[in-house]
Amino acid sequence: MKTLLALKVIHVGEHPTASLFGLRVDTDIVTSTLLAAAILLFLGFRMRARVTDGVPGKLQLFWEVLVEQVDELATSAMGPKGRRYVPIGVTLFLFILICNWIGFIPSAMHPGVSAEILPAPTSDVNLPFAMAIIVILWVHVESLRARGVGGYFKHYKQPYTALAPINIIEEITKPITLTFRLFGNLFSGGLMIAVMTTLLPIFVIPFGEILWKPFDLVIGAIQAYIFMLLTILYFAFATSHEGAEEHHHHELVETSH
Repeated sequence: MKTLLALKVIHVGEHPTASLFGLRVDTDIVTSTLLAAAILLFLGFRMRARVTDGVPGKLQLFWEVLVEQVDELATSAMGPKGRRYVPIGVTLFLFILICNWIGFIPSAMHPGVSAEILPAPTSDVNLPFAMAIIVILWVHVESLRARGVGGYFKHYKQPYTALAPINIIEEITKPITLTFRLFGNLFSGGLMIAVMTTLLPIFVIPFGEILWKPFDLVIGAIQAYIFMLLTILYFAFATSHEGAEEHHHHELVETSH
């Protein structure tokens, strides 16, 4: 009986909606996403207002460490030209991290019965897919800039012309795998909470959530890092030339696994 009840409260993609210009808008996901963007902008402008050449404050130190780590990752993947992609790496990591951690805020009016008012927007497939599409389109634009039109189409034939269909399929599936790697891990966290609140005795639920939530925070940080890492590696592979292309491809495959 409890298992059937759990199945009734576990939903994928069901949200309160509103209509805008004939389009259906998930109001809770949009609200959470705008909140995450506002927090990101606040942290950025706050750091800019307090930046100093002297002893850095905690916020400036946080930004410096974050930028330094992403810069080190980008330059190790593609050399000095990797610094061009540090801003997108930092932005993606911090934005996704905030989105993931918003789900840590208890916002359900009736835990276990009503949905969260502020769910993690990355636990809905739409936001991860939108970010993945933007990243992959940007990657192809950078590939065209770095290789030229001829080099761009030629790289699909590497290392052998017979592998061109496989390379094309790989490019098509990149946004799909990037999406579901993030969405699946974040949705599973919400799924665990739903299962616990439905199947466990009511007096055990608070202890279960207390034990699971810190683990959920770690998962959120890891997934933000992986999304950023794969983005940097996609740029590295897309802007490399034939001599280094195979090395970057193997590095990308090993990291994604």
